[in-house]
Amino acid sequence: MRADRSGITIISFAAKTAGQRMQVDLQAPLEVDSVTGSAAIFRDGAFLISEQAVPTTREGNVIWVDLSAPMAAGDLSSITVYYHGVPRAAKRPPWDGGWIWKTDEQGNPWMSVACQGLGASVWYPCKDHQSDEPDSAALHITVPDTLQAVGNGRLRGRLTDSQHRTTWTWAVTNPINSYNLIPYIGKYAHFGEVYEGIQGKLDCDYWVLASNETKARAHFKQVPSMLRCFEDWFGPYPFYTDGYKLVESPHLGMEHQSAVAYGNKYLNGYLGSDLSGTGRGLEWDFIIVHESGHEWFGNSITTADIADMWVHEGFTNYSETIFTQCQQGEEAGNDYVVGCRKNIHNDIPIIGPYGVNQEGSGDMYHKSASMLHTIRHIVGDSVFKAMLLEMNKRFYHSTVTSAEVESFFSMFCKRDLSKLFDQYLRTTQVPVLEWGVYKKKLYTRWTNCIDGFATEVALEVGGKTLRCTPGQRWQAEAIPVGKKARVQIDRNWYVDVRKADKAALMELRSIP
Repeated sequence: MRADRSGITIISFAAKTAGQRMQVDLQAPLEVDSVTGSAAIFRDGAFLISEQAVPTTREGNVIWVDLSAPMAAGDLSSITVYYHGVPRAAKRPPWDGGWIWKTDEQGNPWMSVACQGLGASVWYPCKDHQSDEPDSAALHITVPDTLQAVGNGRLRGRLTDSQHRTTWTWAVTNPINSYNLIPYIGKYAHFGEVYEGIQGKLDCDYWVLASNETKARAHFKQVPSMLRCFEDWFGPYPFYTDGYKLVESPHLGMEHQSAVAYGNKYLNGYLGSDLSGTGRGLEWDFIIVHESGHEWFGNSITTADIADMWVHEGFTNYSETIFTQCQQGEEAGNDYVVGCRKNIHNDIPIIGPYGVNQEGSGDMYHKSASMLHTIRHIVGDSVFKAMLLEMNKRFYHSTVTSAEVESFFSMFCKRDLSKLFDQYLRTTQVPVLEWGVYKKKLYTRWTNCIDGFATEVALEVGGKTLRCTPGQRWQAEAIPVGKKARVQIDRNWYVDVRKADKAALMELRSIP
């Protein structure tokens, strides 16, 4: 989008099936001026040249493009979309997104975009669906030569014209979600470092408002330890060829691939507060850790439908626990994830309805993380860590569904976790372990749960630790207890516990 409020988007594509019409999305009030077929169709080892205007039809935010020639499956072609207008302004970015027009404290223009959920078509024509990622992309951003423009990936060049405008060209060579492709425009300073990672040297670049460079140089020293922890637990940073960047943004933050938006005011915690209430989250910057965690979960591994967004947000939320453990020890990590449970609402299921571009509950963050923490303590640390590493290998740069991830977990752990996933992702019920004592025996069962739910749990009984797998009918556990025994559940399991009431105890008395 140039200063004259016009822009150009070139979409190169391969046909999945035969046809002559394609859908391009562009949200009002932006208008398409024209579309041309601007490249060749490659078929049978030869190019069929086609360069001409093509007709379009608009239905709301959908532009139907009637291509200049029929395409067979596998044919390659491209279109160029010329458009103009002023894109929707963000009201409360990044949650209520759009284009962001601001100025910094020195009065310099400062602009960017936040459009997750809303869609990238709020500011440029694209195939605006999470399941359809471009395999690479380039941004050409023209700004006054007194400002800097930063985009995803690596800087390919800068060109200044006679009107004192500079065009900055950035490019990514990896698949990227359309909402992650973002420009940043402002009075920036740049510095960087090289991180010695699993796959060699990783360029880490930092673009911050010039007035904040000194504090940024000190604050961003957190980055190498974060990358080291995440590479140890999740595998190599997924975009070595595009590098890693933090870019100061006029909003709180977003996981823009290889150009992570940073707006946490150089404070530890979440704008200086700890979401867990334990103090553990005040030892690190929430935006640096959380948004960088999305490079693995959300950017490399992407869900086809936003109904499954827990795969992005649940694993990334749990990356906060992982980093807390790396930094402060295992019990500190446990403190953090357990403390964050106060943010769980259990209002609606975490998985939303499919096919209608609708997310589920905001519990996809903290509840999903507590579910993963529960699984970790069921299967053990070594299996859980190996599973995360294999997950990032298997689904590297892939589009997945929740069902595929769930199936992978069960396969890798060699145990059926399907009921556990159904319980936490598809209901709002927190399982309750009910217990009672009869004839000096401890009896347990699960209630407030779906049929078939029977997960392993660790109990504290009279100072002793017991691991058992209750069902939904009373079962005796192999531990002697007295009438005054108390049962507590290991806090790492996200379940409730309740002593049996009189009616339930009557059921116990009927057991031979």
